Amino acid sequence: MTSQTETQSRSPATHAVDDRVTPFHVDALDVRGRLVRLGTSLDAVLAHHDYPAPVKRLLGEAVALTVLLGSTLKISGRFILQTRTDGPVDLLVVDFSAPQDVRAYARFDADKLAEMQKGLAAGAGFDSGALLGHGHLAMTIDQGLSVNRYQGVVALEGEGLEAAAHQYFAQSEQIPTRVRLAVAEEVRPGGAASSWRAGGLMVQFLPTEGGRVRPADLHPGDAPEGTEIPEAVEDDAWVETQSLIGTLEDIELVDADLSSERLLFRLFHERGVRVFDAESVVAKCSCSRERVVGVLGSFSREERESLVEDGKVSVTCEFCGRTYDFKAEEIVGGDEPEAEAGA
Repeated sequence: MTSQTETQSRSPATHAVDDRVTPFHVDALDVRGRLVRLGTSLDAVLAHHDYPAPVKRLLGEAVALTVLLGSTLKISGRFILQTRTDGPVDLLVVDFSAPQDVRAYARFDADKLAEMQKGLAAGAGFDSGALLGHGHLAMTIDQGLSVNRYQGVVALEGEGLEAAAHQYFAQSEQIPTRVRLAVAEEVRPGGAASSWRAGGLMVQFLPTEGGRVRPADLHPGDAPEGTEIPEAVEDDAWVETQSLIGTLEDIELVDADLSSERLLFRLFHERGVRVFDAESVVAKCSCSRERVVGVLGSFSREERESLVEDGKVSVTCEFCGRTYDFKAEEIVGGDEPEAEAGA
């Protein structure tokens, strides 16, 4: 990868190159960021389940957000995004294994989803917050058995994943951050199966002078009525950055005819933007027969016996839909099968 202090001259791509994460810097604004464009990898994730279109859109947003955050890991490990809520989509799980593998799963209540869609006004747009409802979002960094997990949790209160990401960075990282996510369905002529695209942009304000990043003070809570609450004054460079991000439209993030380099140039050409080598994204499940045996090995003998039906044990991966069949004696025969890290 090109060094951050080294400038490399090359012509921008004329069309979007899918399934890539493009890091960039805007030195004049002290901004660093990443832009993700997903195409065939998102289709591969969605193909394993017959999700309704609103669920596909929400899961596409979650995948784009997870790839943006997970691809920043500089070590071998996993970044896991998970939501648990009371909305029509009560569970989302996206698992990114550095440096490039992603898998995802959504659980939804078809009756709740149909009821929500009935109540939408004609022409109403997609609302990820309504699909999620209330609950929490957890972001976990797992570096393996030898290192403790790091987890940040934020509340979901009827808002979407963009708002949750902003809350996470304000609460856990205290880094001024803005995230934009977009998902679109490409309908093909002649009755051919449609495909899905997703895009995401993350920008962070990281000046070298620490005093320029001052988080807002916490609300005093029980202060007397009429107490003036001081407001943190945002740095001019960060104000300008947010204004530029505010001009970004969803169609630009998913436009197959607009490359990542050209999109970043549209946003930041007046200030100058440096783009670094793109990183690949691949839809790939990490399940295997050995891993399933490892998971079953963590169960008690009685629990393993309860899984036997017609002389066999069948386990289906929620992510990729692959089913693993075992003879009963393979799973129940010994006192404890040899355990391995979970799938």
